[in-house]
Amino acid sequence: MLENQNQAEVLWPRLVANKLFRKPSGSNAFVADFPAVGGGAAEEFDGCSPDADAHRGIKRPRPQQRNKALKYRLFASTWNVGGVAPPDDLDLSDWLDTRNGAYDIYVLGFQEVVPLRARNVLGADKNRIGMRWNELVRAALNQSSPSPSPPGSHATGGGGEKQKVHPVRDGLGGELQSRDFRCVVSKQMVGILLTVWVRGDLRRFVRRPSVSCVGCGVMGCLGNKGAVSVRFWLRDTSFCFVCCHLASGGREGDEAHRNADATEILSRTSFPRRHSSPSPSSSSSSSSSSLGSPQKILDHDRVILLGDLNYRISLPEAKTRLLVERQDWKSLLENDQLRGEVLSEGGAFKGWNEGAIAFSPTYKYHRNSDAYYGCAQAAAKKGDQKLKRRAPAWCDRILWRGAGLKQTRYDRCESRLSDHRPVRAVFAVEVDAPWSLNSLRSFFLSERFDRVKSCPDHLFRREDGDGDKPANSARFAEDV
Repeated sequence: MLENQNQAEVLWPRLVANKLFRKPSGSNAFVADFPAVGGGAAEEFDGCSPDADAHRGIKRPRPQQRNKALKYRLFASTWNVGGVAPPDDLDLSDWLDTRNGAYDIYVLGFQEVVPLRARNVLGADKNRIGMRWNELVRAALNQSSPSPSPPGSHATGGGGEKQKVHPVRDGLGGELQSRDFRCVVSKQMVGILLTVWVRGDLRRFVRRPSVSCVGCGVMGCLGNKGAVSVRFWLRDTSFCFVCCHLASGGREGDEAHRNADATEILSRTSFPRRHSSPSPSSSSSSSSSSLGSPQKILDHDRVILLGDLNYRISLPEAKTRLLVERQDWKSLLENDQLRGEVLSEGGAFKGWNEGAIAFSPTYKYHRNSDAYYGCAQAAAKKGDQKLKRRAPAWCDRILWRGAGLKQTRYDRCESRLSDHRPVRAVFAVEVDAPWSLNSLRSFFLSERFDRVKSCPDHLFRREDGDGDKPANSARFAEDV
């Protein structure tokens, strides 16, 4: 017992020093359902891909390839859960809109998954609660439910036998979606948790996942405030997702602290340029591959930043509450601090985009209630007239930047678990994918080609008078 106590006395100052001097302590480790390329899973990817070549130290000439644009639907959401541990029977289906069943990627950011007490901030990250949130997300995304049938289709075939329905692949759209979702990456820093999920049939196209954590809290470096960022490539497009919890406070000057946090996150977040060390004989090919790996947040093709950004409304509290009661969002948004940072020259978020806000402020509520914190009715109901008054604000936001992102939805969810309401956004995302021999191979092995093979043979005959010969495969590849 005495030996353990002495060991703790030695490790505690070292841990504090590591935190204070920004020494990374396992910050590049993350949780996922399958290993990353370079970690033993390279065989899951196309053997002739640039990543596989770089991993094996192979340099080979590449033919000029035309890219095709695939479209996916991405669901992004942020939720400050206020340090409340999730109940075992918590159902996240409404929040994740699983009844829609038409999303390919889920990006979920949490703040305050653990209470921001000193022992949680200075001690080792307590991942048990974060793992519990991931279990609930997995259960909601993969719960069994009847899939909608496309127009003109039937649930049963001849003889009453059930037909096999294949999931939609390659982002080409359709009515049916796979309900097999896998976790690409999940990372927690103190109370900030960012977890990304994709359809199971997309996982082999995800490569180079990595994480970066930046603490901006106590003394400017602890993790009670800051950001967790993840990045990966989906086919030939790089994605970066940033989950933030910025400085709080509604007093004059607090906005400057939030701007400083945002600047620190954008400047200090850095990702590794390559996954594995190149062999001496392959330095040239690996270096060329690493040049295409974005290192900073703004270098990526598609970027989404979400979280409890804590920006407030620059109006007196009484006027803010009055405008909220009237649902005068226009007047409130004209004084919204974050909107000013997005639209003004030199703003902390100049160049970013945000959808139109047509929902009530998401902060601050009494838990298990629809009443804002500090309102007279709630104070009287609780028998306490000395409640600290907090003016309502849109603290929870979702921003994005980069071509190929189109927001189609921006709203909030009415969960009463914490003093914040979750905010959700849906994006139509374009992803580049090369037309290559591997793409054709995937096509011929897909369910679509299984259906094409059942067509009459005359569809594959030449029309140049030589009707007895099948069409040339190279020509058919060009047509495809």
